[in-house]
Amino acid sequence: MTKRSYINGLPLVLLLSGMSTPAFAGSEDVVVENAWSRASIGVNRPGAAYMTVRNTGEDAVTLTGLATPLAMMPEIHESKTNSDGVSSMAPAGEITIEPGQSVALEPGGLHAMLMKLQEPMTEGENFPLTLTFSDGGKVTVEVPILGIAARGPEG
Repeated sequence: MTKRSYINGLPLVLLLSGMSTPAFAGSEDVVVENAWSRASIGVNRPGAAYMTVRNTGEDAVTLTGLATPLAMMPEIHESKTNSDGVSSMAPAGEITIEPGQSVALEPGGLHAMLMKLQEPMTEGENFPLTLTFSDGGKVTVEVPILGIAARGPEG
């Protein structure tokens, strides 16, 4: 189900129910949908957030950074597995999204890595995550924290 933030009252209803609403940047060309994260065990290990970032405009957009009061070092990271089955993870840098395309931040691939957590990620709570784009536009989305074994936004 696609949720639109311009439907009157829907964002508040979804926020209160713990579901994330899509957010728009600048000229409403960027849509962030289905944000979610998993609960953490304490603050010693990093957390992660996942979502789909879609460019509905006619020009490419570039995601340049993240911010959240929950973590001192939020970054876009990418997990990869080589032909020998060895997995690695590293910062992904800037992410360009072409017109009409989307980028999935999901387990096992690109994701928002939340390092230096300031408090545990507790199931049932939400936290704000701000995405910054190269044109100066910012999108803040409320990210629901699901159970520690969640596999997607449905739980």
